Formats: sequence, C-alpha cells, structure tokens
Amino acid sequence: MSATQLDQLKKFTTVVADTGDFESMKAYQPQDATTNPSLILQAAGKDEYRPLVEKAIAEHKDSSLSGDALIESILDRILIIFGLEILKIVPGRVSTEVDARLSFDTEGTVAKARQLIAAYEKEGISRDRVLIKIASTWEGIKAAEALEKEGIHCNLTLLFSFAQAVACAEAKVQLISPFVGRILDWFKASTGKDYQGDEDPGVQSVREIYTYYKKFGYKTEVMGASFRNKGEILSLAGCDLLTIAPKLLGELQESTDSVERVLSPETAAAADLEKVSFDEKSFRLALNEDAMATEKTAQGIRGFAADIVKLEELVKGML
Repeated sequence: MSATQLDQLKKFTTVVADTGDFESMKAYQPQDATTNPSLILQAAGKDEYRPLVEKAIAEHKDSSLSGDALIESILDRILIIFGLEILKIVPGRVSTEVDARLSFDTEGTVAKARQLIAAYEKEGISRDRVLIKIASTWEGIKAAEALEKEGIHCNLTLLFSFAQAVACAEAKVQLISPFVGRILDWFKASTGKDYQGDEDPGVQSVREIYTYYKKFGYKTEVMGASFRNKGEILSLAGCDLLTIAPKLLGELQESTDSVERVLSPETAAAADLEKVSFDEKSFRLALNEDAMATEKTAQGIRGFAADIVKLEELVKGML
C-alpha cells in the first residue's frame, strides 16, 4: 500500500497538531501540538472537556484569591491541565499561550511565562517540552529574548512579516509561527484574486523567511501555521515544522499522491540574499509600512484577547 501524504510529509517536516482536541491528536500522531485561547475555548465548550475546566475550578475552592486574581489563576490552571493532557499524547512539545492582553507588556509577558513554566515544572514536566507562545510585537520579541536566556523556550505567533521574522531570529527565539492562511485571507480580500499554489502570498512569505534563516545559519525553527487548504501545506513541504488543523490532517491522511520536498537547507544556502537587521525604530517603521502585517497582527491579538474574555465568562458562570 502506498504511503499517505501525511506519512510522506513527516519524512522531511515535523508535523504538529493545531488543535485543543485530544482525539484528533491521537488519530494523527503528530510530534508536537499547539494551542491558543480560541482552540482552548472551543474545546472547553465541549462536554468531553468540561471536566478539565471543572477540575481547575475545584482546585481553587479553598483559594485565598478572589475577583480577577482568582479568575486569572483558574485560567492559567486550565491552560496547564490541557497542556498536561496533550503531553500524554504527543512525544514532543506543547505550545501554551501567554494572555494576548500582555502583547505590549514585556515585563508582564516575562512574569506570566515564568509562572506557566513553574506550573509545568511543578507537575514534573521539563521546560524543554513546553513552548511559551507570545505575539510577535516588539515587546513580545524582547520578552522572548529575555526568556530564552533563562532556558524558557518561546513560540512567536501572529507573525506576518519579514521584519518580525528577522527580529525573532536576532532575539534567538526557539520557534516562529508565520500565519500562511491569514496572509492569504488579507490579499484575497484586498485584491479579489484567488491565489493558488506558488502564487499564494502566505506560502511566499514562509519560503522567504525559511530561506533567509537557513542562508544565514539562524537556529530559530520555522513552523508554518494557519493553513486554508492542503495545497499551501504541500507547497511548504520541507519546512522545519508545519502546524495543521485536524480537517487538513485528515485530507493528507486520505491521499496517497506523491509529496515532493520543496524547501531544503541546500537550496536556501544558494540563494542570493542580503543580511538585514532591525532596531526598535526600524522594526516599527517596517511593520507600519506593511499594511497586511500591521492589520493581521492587531486583528489576531484582538481575537485572542476576546476569546480569553469569553473563557473568563465561562469560568465565572461555572463558579
């Protein structure tokens, strides 16, 4: 029997499950898993995951905390409980997200990341198995730079531009998650054009970043994220990692068409590129000049923040 596209892809790309749903993870056997507030909110609303939320609340019944501090502590615990369950399924790492409302607060992000890592370590989980997810704002990148020096590894998310990617590499962050599908969404909406295959601006963005990283020997891992179709995934075969939603994992599993490696360090090494660098002023200007990246980063932060508020409301209702 021919190998599925998913099995072929796994030969040269680390496949990561983009979901909070444990059954999907068991079905597709990814190496790692990523979560975000929206995925946790979706999962927490399902009957089979409600006991995890109830567990986090029950653990706080004798807490001396009250009001917002109590809700924040319960939410952190929900993230940890989900993360622990995921780590029972995947052999690699889980990404756990810092509250998106801290996206412009370097000190607040560092403090929250330390809390989350301490909570995992208290459960016997090594910090090497956890990636702290942080939005790719200037403040977020600076927080990640500080955390990496402490051995707390970070996944810089909501990444839409080359400037964000370069700043992350220079900050020596562990991993970045460029959002392929959301880039495509923006260009389709602004031009009315239906991009396919290599023309896809999201695919082009990740290829540019991957090539630049490999050309100049950056250790930061590139993990394409937020895919809209299977074609985008296959156009990035060979990328360090790809985080894929269950529906698209299913499509890859169902096909035995051949998968060709598209990205490789060897090809990247031959690229004719100039090395660039960004300080805070030039970073902010470059991001501001990129309308798509500015809009999608802001929209992503607003969306994740809104879902955290919904999660808080869910918890308040259960209390």
